Amino acid sequence: MYRLIRRLLAAALILAPLAAPAQPPETAPLTAEDLVAIRQLMDSYAQTLDRCTNNGQDYANLFTADATFGVSSQWGGGAKIWFRGREELVRVGGSGCGPQRNPTPSYHININPRIWATPDGARAESTLLTITNDTNDRGDVVHHEGGYEDTFEKTADGWRFKSRVHVWPEIEWTDRPQDMPPRNLADE
Repeated sequence: MYRLIRRLLAAALILAPLAAPAQPPETAPLTAEDLVAIRQLMDSYAQTLDRCTNNGQDYANLFTADATFGVSSQWGGGAKIWFRGREELVRVGGSGCGPQRNPTPSYHININPRIWATPDGARAESTLLTITNDTNDRGDVVHHEGGYEDTFEKTADGWRFKSRVHVWPEIEWTDRPQDMPPRNLADE
């Protein structure tokens, strides 16, 4: 009986690795250079969006060719993809340009990013504030507008957004980009 138990244990030890669940691919840690480059990309997003440069081309250059931009009312899921691919990102990145631009623009401030490595690149969560240059007695108005959930891919041109989701729990997002809340909420 003792020999039978030893043989069964030996067989179990030999076969155990074959029955073990597959492990996820190893995730290489992000270097200091990666972290700085990703943070610069996040900051460039706000600058590019607020300055509305190059008719949306500069905005689209922040993303991979097949990237998406979406919105969500909850952290960690429920994203509604509004724009997919370079052509749509160029269009949305240039849509606020020209004389029709809001006379009291809001400026984006992306703060408190938490960035981590993934098997395919990196991810981040951050907070979004906007500041409105308000000329009435209220002065400048800072407004919390949720934040971002980002997925990044390292390309030949450096780190780029693979996806960006604007998470704003106070907004009931629709499937239609045309239903975006007004940019200047301080005047409502």
